[in-house]
Amino acid sequence: MGVQVYSGATSVRQCGRLDFHLNDDSGVGTDAVLVVSDFVSGKEMARFALRVDAYPTPDDLAADREWPVGFTLDVPPSWPSALYTVEVHPGTPGQSRAFFVVRPAEPTAHADILVSVPFPTFQAYAWAGVPGASLYWTEQPDRGRRVSLRRPSSSGPGWEVPLLAWLATSGFDVDYCCSGFDLHDGAILLDAYRLLVSIGHDEYWTAEMRDTVERFLASGGNVAFLTGNTCWWQFRIEDDGRTFVCYRDASEDPLTGVDDARVTVEWSSAPVNRPENTLTGTSFRRGAGCWGDLEAMAQATWTAQFADHWVFEGTGLADGDAFGAGTLGYETDAADVIEEGGVPRVTGRDGTPPTFVVLATADLAHWRQFGQGGAATMGVLRAPGGGTVFNAATTGWGSGLGLSPDPVVDRITRKVLSRLSRPWPGTDWERMGNARQVVALAACENRLFAADSDQRLWVRDPVGQNLEWTLLGPAPAVRALASPREATAGQPIGLYAVTTDGRLVRREPYLDAATWTEIGTAAEVVALAASFDGLFGATASGNLVFLPFEGIATGAAWSHAGHAHQIVAMTNVNGRLYGVTSDGILWTRLPFRYEVDWTVLETCPAEVTGLAGHAGRLIVSTGSGQLLWRDAAPLTPRRRGGEPTRDGCLVTPG
Repeated sequence: MGVQVYSGATSVRQCGRLDFHLNDDSGVGTDAVLVVSDFVSGKEMARFALRVDAYPTPDDLAADREWPVGFTLDVPPSWPSALYTVEVHPGTPGQSRAFFVVRPAEPTAHADILVSVPFPTFQAYAWAGVPGASLYWTEQPDRGRRVSLRRPSSSGPGWEVPLLAWLATSGFDVDYCCSGFDLHDGAILLDAYRLLVSIGHDEYWTAEMRDTVERFLASGGNVAFLTGNTCWWQFRIEDDGRTFVCYRDASEDPLTGVDDARVTVEWSSAPVNRPENTLTGTSFRRGAGCWGDLEAMAQATWTAQFADHWVFEGTGLADGDAFGAGTLGYETDAADVIEEGGVPRVTGRDGTPPTFVVLATADLAHWRQFGQGGAATMGVLRAPGGGTVFNAATTGWGSGLGLSPDPVVDRITRKVLSRLSRPWPGTDWERMGNARQVVALAACENRLFAADSDQRLWVRDPVGQNLEWTLLGPAPAVRALASPREATAGQPIGLYAVTTDGRLVRREPYLDAATWTEIGTAAEVVALAASFDGLFGATASGNLVFLPFEGIATGAAWSHAGHAHQIVAMTNVNGRLYGVTSDGILWTRLPFRYEVDWTVLETCPAEVTGLAGHAGRLIVSTGSGQLLWRDAAPLTPRRRGGEPTRDGCLVTPG
């Protein structure tokens, strides 16, 4: 016997009021003490003495208790945004504690990061194993389908605990919210932040919650999923926010055939058919679960697959190294991947976007002995609209951030939070592999070609993954490459090149036996770009010259089209010329055949040796052997409040 408690909401603003509903289950009423504490530190924030009356409890344990408000908490403005607990004494075991988040009264001037605490998962596991009272266990015929959010439960943080503790002392300024319930209609809330961080076991999402986060990404916001089993089940909130609905079976859900997009099944299942991969890059569908063997989880490690990526900067890892022992499980997410030249890359067959870059993997097939065999795929993707998503793909990521943090896990987490909370991480050049001894680049028919200083021609896919190059054949004396996006003026799509001895040559793409054919001259040309109607060249003397495709067959001469001072590499993207100068500055102009000003964009990576454009991106090779990419268009940083600004990304000299 004792006092039971539940809160009227799972979050409240500073200076706001939060109702608590209390009941003395002895049936007679009692005096009690209500204590509010900071969850992480355990610090007592307030203590109140009160009288608790007794009210009837429905026989249906899934039903709303409908107890009146027994206490209202006035949240002081001095309480920081954090996770808090309320406990009542004397209390009924398992029903005398409630959790809530304090949100800032207004988004704080210093916090660019919003941490989402997965309250829907807590609610889904409440009363687990009690027939009819809980959604669990998943396939039990007597499980609950509709359960009240207005009833006592002690279900709360588990996998989230070490992450919450680490964040509290990490030095990052963060605010907190309740996932699902705050984000269910939280577009305005997210507008104030640059990075949303999902932690622990963020399994249950409403359609509204997912729409909100995807709109956030589309507006340039970023998301870090330090979670596993993420966005696995769809649920609905009904009865004015009082009822949690998850049938798990489309044949039982009354919305089947009426509103299939909101049927409460796995997101990737029929009739919803909206795999979470499109948001997170991975899914539990191909992930793994270990539900009992702690030793198996402790021994499992990640294998680094792209150690040169910015996520691993400062870790000291090399490709093939193991790291993160104990962070895998108890549930992991994975993407469908294949190996190409020993490098994993996503297939997209499961809905994973083609921009997803595999950073690390784990083969967990043996976990079928303990729950579900599968894999884990850590990665990063660029979402439609420009936002970046990092996915740790495991519920146990926080295990590497506990009392004795794993230095690699700590470094990765800090790098992710630091980079993705900046005004616009997309302005950075990102590593996509190696480009050793490359002197020229060009994209042609969805492939990336490179000529090297040993006069060889190489090819690979122009994706963010660190794929190996395939040797195609010779590239005799090639110093610059270009390719038009379509055949025009009688000239086919192919690789056009300028040689060090001033010849203009062309060859077919892909064919191993293809030969270079001389089609003209290109005296002094050191950089080359193809437009819709001809070739632009930058000369050693600083001129921009133009040769129409229709003039190649007749031996037409190059004509003056402007200046190109110190341009050493050039390309065309979406009808715009881009050039890099010898001092490492990226410039752009429209491809007119007459003089127009170039506009400076930014400083490039040091010693650019080649420049190509593909699908709205710029790709460069460097003298240090790196292959990097970034979006070609001037980017619009995301600021607090969601107000876009140019923020100096595009300026015109003089």
